[in-house]
Amino acid sequence: MPWETKPELSRLLDSLQPDVVHTQAHFVIGRYAFSESNRRGIPVVATNHFMPDNVRPYLRAPKAVLDGGTAIAWWDLRRKFQSADIITVPTQLAADLLTENGFTSPIRAVSCGIDLQRFAELREVDASTSRAVPPRVLFVGRLSSEKHAADIVEALAKTDPDLGLEADIVGGGDQEEPLKELSSELGIGDRIHVLGKITDRELMDAYRRCTFFCMPSTAELQSIATLEALASRKPVVLADAVALPHLVRDGVNGFLFPPRDIEELADRFTRICTASDAELDAMSKASLDVVAKHDIEYTLDTFESLYDGVIDAAVGSSAA
Repeated sequence: MPWETKPELSRLLDSLQPDVVHTQAHFVIGRYAFSESNRRGIPVVATNHFMPDNVRPYLRAPKAVLDGGTAIAWWDLRRKFQSADIITVPTQLAADLLTENGFTSPIRAVSCGIDLQRFAELREVDASTSRAVPPRVLFVGRLSSEKHAADIVEALAKTDPDLGLEADIVGGGDQEEPLKELSSELGIGDRIHVLGKITDRELMDAYRRCTFFCMPSTAELQSIATLEALASRKPVVLADAVALPHLVRDGVNGFLFPPRDIEELADRFTRICTASDAELDAMSKASLDVVAKHDIEYTLDTFESLYDGVIDAAVGSSAA
């Protein structure tokens, strides 16, 4: 229970006596991690993945109330995170977002990173010889309002039926049943496959069999699923929102589209489905170039360097 978390964390810190604490959030355990670490003089590295926009779709209140709540949420995040020795975020855009909302502490962009080696087998597949028939678009993520997976269903319905485009939608959430209902209402229930939560092996198979990946979300500070698609050597179609534009070179390894614009999204789907084998293969290869700098080994090395830095600073401060 939340009220039992603080003494448990306190006992854990006293037992382990860590040189540094790395927290990934400012709620409950993360919140206590700040106060308990600061009380013991333990340096804190804090990574932020939170945006108030992640919460707003679930709140039913007048806009003025939501705006006030958003301001309070940013204030609370600043109050906790600025007590850290260093703040990190997944992308430079996420760092800029914090600065725009009043953060004055130094902020370092460090990719969440993925294990590129895990996708080695998929990287070796030649897109021109493994083209999916019929073409398939893949979405992977939490099926919640801000992800806008329904935009994929609506856009697919607007593509030429002769293309035969199908969609695999992977993930769980409160939009799972509404997506199935929408597909049926649009008369494309046989082409929309809402797969729910699947195993890691099944996920790899989904990346393998898709023609391209789509993320229409408007609340991504990075997007691990998009990184996995890039590592799988797939073109991507991404909403031009928050951090997603950093993961696509428009017209090179895929396309951007205006968020929530169904007509434009359908156009991007059509452009990939009608691309030649050579064009598709070029986009696939370009995806590997984009994802190369997100290797988990680089991320781990970076964090180790940050840990060393704050530990040395703490030792120097205590010696003085």
